[in-house]
Amino acid sequence: MLRLDATYGRYRVLVTELFGDRMRKYRYYLLQGSYVEAGFDNSPDPRALRLKYGVIGQAHAGEHIPHLHRVNKTELTLTDEMVFETFVYWLKETYPMPG
Repeated sequence: MLRLDATYGRYRVLVTELFGDRMRKYRYYLLQGSYVEAGFDNSPDPRALRLKYGVIGQAHAGEHIPHLHRVNKTELTLTDEMVFETFVYWLKETYPMPG
């Protein structure tokens, strides 16, 4: 298990990765106070299920779908699976530090 709580400029970065026998679960969040600037995860989010399949049914209940939360979790888009190194690269490219 990887768990990280760090500061990046004016942001707080929260990272959690869990490795199981069959599945890798993750959350990579960029916060400003309690405001979610961006949050990558692969939780079985009902909105992600609906976006991917159109409906939420028994066939896909509990399925882990990679997605991105934006604008304090009011926007959601599907993504590819995220790994820690890719998140760090995305963070540096999207929110470069001044100087």
